[in-house]
Amino acid sequence: MTRDAETTVDLLGLLPEEAEARLLEHFHARGERAYRVRQVRAWLYERDAAAFEEMTDLPARERHALAEAFSLAAPALVQAARSADGTVKHLWRLGDGELVESVLIPADNRLTLCISSQAGCAMACVFCATGWSGYRRQLSAGEIVAQFRGARRWARENGRGPITNIVFMGMGEPLMNPKGVFPALTLLNQAYGVGARRITVSTVGVVPGIRELARRPEQFRLAVSLHAPNHELRQRIVPIERKHPIPELLEALREFEAAGGRRITFEYTMIDGVNDSPALARELADLIGQFQAHVNLIPYNPIPGPPWRPSPPQRLRAFAATLHARGIEATVREPRGRDIAAACGQLRAEHETSPPRPFLQLQQALAGSAG
Repeated sequence: MTRDAETTVDLLGLLPEEAEARLLEHFHARGERAYRVRQVRAWLYERDAAAFEEMTDLPARERHALAEAFSLAAPALVQAARSADGTVKHLWRLGDGELVESVLIPADNRLTLCISSQAGCAMACVFCATGWSGYRRQLSAGEIVAQFRGARRWARENGRGPITNIVFMGMGEPLMNPKGVFPALTLLNQAYGVGARRITVSTVGVVPGIRELARRPEQFRLAVSLHAPNHELRQRIVPIERKHPIPELLEALREFEAAGGRRITFEYTMIDGVNDSPALARELADLIGQFQAHVNLIPYNPIPGPPWRPSPPQRLRAFAATLHARGIEATVREPRGRDIAAACGQLRAEHETSPPRPFLQLQQALAGSAG
């Protein structure tokens, strides 16, 4: 009988050389030839096997022995929701019953996968449904990689082609989960062959994590969820601003940029009447003009609860034009997957949500300024 997954080693969470060493030791103890390791490796990193029983070029006795000795953190696909624009949202059930979401986004000749790093999120950003649902736990490296394997397998079986890019922009704050995210980055790059420049880590501004990412030799990309150009407004929208204020964040970003070849993207959610004024556009240009960076202006994606609206198109264009006039690249990003709640800020894995305290405080502040 297969032992409980918690008592076995998850092969998906091991670096390739460590997985091969464990497998070689396992097969040697069973009197099997070393080529069995190559067979298992192909099922792990090329064929995306969800269970040892699928490894059909191994004898049944060896598949059973593998299941006794190891585990695979392969989540169960609960639902695949398809948007009218081609976006696909996958709802995955993890081994303990937790739910997380990943999103496949087709665009031209690219297929981008947005993956989750935590079940829920503790950052409490006021525009994000994931933060409203609260934090439950970290994902392991194997559980993070398993979303890629599951999505790649689904894409292959449904004629969607290969995944070309990965963004850590799903549920959770990636840099608050270094024990899971940093090994997962290595695995995606080394074991699954995804180029470092095709992998982007998004953060709301976790400074120690940015510095750790800067020290890595691979040229992973970085996206910073800024959403406001000054401390007073940003702390109301992104509460971590109180712990790592903008000057500290900028210092870490300079360190990241100085490491060479590492592009920074600033994400800026445009909320009507909250953070989209011409004065704030000029302030943003002053703030980030020091970087060779790109700004994504993201129309606010509605979530249950707040009565907010996305900035109107003319204000989006004016905001972008102000940045362009200062030599800063800016793109108004087209919302993808809104009709299936797969757009930025909408992921919540079907959990009930309630307004976090920062949202209520911001609402009170806005009401006071209007009065």
